[in-house]
Amino acid sequence: QVQLVESGGGLAQAGGSLRLSCAASGRTFSGSIMGWFRQAPGKMREFVAHITWSGGSTYYADSVRGRFTISRDNAENTMYLQMNSLKPEDTAVYYCAADPVDWRIATSESAYNYWGQGTQVTVSS
Repeated sequence: QVQLVESGGGLAQAGGSLRLSCAASGRTFSGSIMGWFRQAPGKMREFVAHITWSGGSTYYADSVRGRFTISRDNAENTMYLQMNSLKPEDTAVYYCAADPVDWRIATSESAYNYWGQGTQVTVSS
C-alpha cells in the first residue's frame, strides 16, 4: 500500500519558518516528480512547488518563489519544503503528491496519482 505522510506543520509567526516533510512508503518514487500543493479555507487547492527525481529541476508558484525551497532525499524516500519568510496568506493545509501522469502538467493537481493526508500550517500576523 502506497502512503505519503506529511509532517512538520504547525503555528508560526509572520516572518518565521517551518519545514514540512513528506515520507513515502510502499514504493519508491524513483524517476517521478513529487510536488507540494496547499488549500486555504474556502479556496481551491493550488500548486506550490515540484521537484524532479534527481532534484536537479524545481519549479515554484510565483507566490512562494524566493521564500520556499523544495528538496528531496531519495535514499530516505522523503521530500521536504522549507518555508521561510512566512506570511499569513501562507496559512493552508499543505499536501504532498507524487507521480504525475505527465510532467508537462505537474502544476495541476489532477495530474497526480498519489496524495498525502495533509498537514496544517497556520501563520499569525
